[in-house]
Amino acid sequence: MSLKHVMEVLELMDSKFVTGESIKSYLEGISSNGDISVETVFGEKGSTDFIKITLAGENGKSKGGTSPTLGIIGRLGGIGARPEMKGFVSDGDGALACISIAAKLLDMSGKGDDLRGDIVLTTHICPDAPTTPHEPVAFMGSPVDILAMNQHEVTAEMDAIISIDTTKGNMITNHKGFAITPTVKAGYILKVSDDLLHIYTQSAGILPVTLPITTQDITPYGNGLYHVNSILQPAVATNAPVVGVAITTETAVAGCATGASHPTDVEQVVRFAIEVAKSFGEGKCDFYDETEFELIEKLYGTMNHLQTKGSKVEAV
Repeated sequence: MSLKHVMEVLELMDSKFVTGESIKSYLEGISSNGDISVETVFGEKGSTDFIKITLAGENGKSKGGTSPTLGIIGRLGGIGARPEMKGFVSDGDGALACISIAAKLLDMSGKGDDLRGDIVLTTHICPDAPTTPHEPVAFMGSPVDILAMNQHEVTAEMDAIISIDTTKGNMITNHKGFAITPTVKAGYILKVSDDLLHIYTQSAGILPVTLPITTQDITPYGNGLYHVNSILQPAVATNAPVVGVAITTETAVAGCATGASHPTDVEQVVRFAIEVAKSFGEGKCDFYDETEFELIEKLYGTMNHLQTKGSKVEAV
């Protein structure tokens, strides 16, 4: 059961002293079948430990195979906001889910259940991240900027990406559990994947819940536009299709709130992501319709400029 791993990882992360190396040691204690690296990166407001876990698939590209590689990113500002707040913050759920997925996949691998394609999981561990003002509730900040996050979390081998992020500080998705976004690719917001909707219903056992997104949400941070949060910031750093998996609540909850993480909701995300990973590596889960994407670019051109901070145009 993946809930076991969620509980173990939460206990490990709920500490002032947790580091990327302690997460690495925990994962290596489950199985040695993964390639795990940790890098400490410093920013203007402190430091954080980026962690990358690569799990080779039976027919994965790392072994010379042809199965596609799925990227799973745990997106967050920090798992703690010390000294302002004591304990694990709501914003940490992205890292909690990502590392729990890695733990479950390593456990499966040790029991003989390797997936078909490679899986690359990335996130970062920071128990003392800053906070920033935001409406309707405060955002968690980060010791490093979004560019540094994308540089360490979005990798070239990812053929498609799931970006998991706590998305509770809003009034647009009023559901306790998780929601998925439309697919974002090369500056376009595409239709919600039918395959992902089906996997949602099978894993969660309820009708699928989606998170509405806007053009502003898929543009880079720092351009002065409103963003629901950083869930789709990986999409500005790649042309691979990106889908946000939002951990949500019925009420607006601040990212820096403690006592606001729900292990059973995170476990739902873990199971969903693992089922996506299984199907994607087997070529049974499409994030988008390739033929339709070719047509939309032929009709309307590329939208890659939305992956940049843009340029100011003088009013005529």
